[in-house]
Amino acid sequence: LAYILVPSLAHNEAGHSEHNGRVTAIGDALAGVPGIELALQLPRAAPATAAQVTTAHSARYLAQLKAAAKAVPPRIADPSTYLCSGSVECALEAAGAAIAALDAVLDGRARTAFSVARPPGHHAVAAAAMGFCLFNNAAIAAHHAQHRGSARVLIFDFDVHHGNGTQDLFYADPSVLFASTHQAHIYPNTGALTETGSAAGQGCTINIPLPAGAGDSAILQAIERVLLPAAVRFAPDVLLVSAGFDAHWRDPLASLQMTCAGYHQVAASLQAIANTVCNGRLVFLLEGGYFLPALSASV
Repeated sequence: LAYILVPSLAHNEAGHSEHNGRVTAIGDALAGVPGIELALQLPRAAPATAAQVTTAHSARYLAQLKAAAKAVPPRIADPSTYLCSGSVECALEAAGAAIAALDAVLDGRARTAFSVARPPGHHAVAAAAMGFCLFNNAAIAAHHAQHRGSARVLIFDFDVHHGNGTQDLFYADPSVLFASTHQAHIYPNTGALTETGSAAGQGCTINIPLPAGAGDSAILQAIERVLLPAAVRFAPDVLLVSAGFDAHWRDPLASLQMTCAGYHQVAASLQAIANTVCNGRLVFLLEGGYFLPALSASV
């Protein structure tokens, strides 16, 4: 196991759910885990380059975001996503951490890696920030994996909110299978069962919207009954996971009612799938999770 911690202290807004205490709390919790010293803690990663970011986002968006961060005060079009003077640098570091975690797995230094970094990414679309997200870390990592020779990438998103940005970026792409479990009928109000891809990517998007209160067993059944056979059929070279912990029963933003034990079982199930389909190559990327004790315990 390898992991990297990127708290992005300069990206912070008082009172906002997505604040710089999230990764700090996770780091404090990990420090108390028996045997954590046996894991490989990756050093601070290089920020993602413009070339890496623009595999998923437009060059114009990158330029606009940098300009917006220099404004006084910094401002952004999406009302749910704040911007500080250092936000773009922090977002580049989070994307770089995703790449570093992936590289640790592709280089054989670890079978599983976790990029514990923020701001999150799965709502960011090609030319816009959205839902606390500036750059789509999962999409940037997927393109990096392909650049390194992993032609087929499976992205599984278990955040309580649908990863609309990741879906949009790969909706017509048959080389990336995107699968998501999420609570139905909440932000961003996408991810219907009928959204399955378009053009050459038809069938390469799988959405499993769940009702409020569905809990651990529903997500675990979705993984066993839907994700596992889809993964076997797709035969990816690497499995990327958008790991949001806001489906926990104590999280204030939704109500899927998952538990820490459920997240442990999800991780074990995903490791088993990775062992079956892609020689164990598995990378987790932090997304949501806003009640700090539940977030840190679940990670």
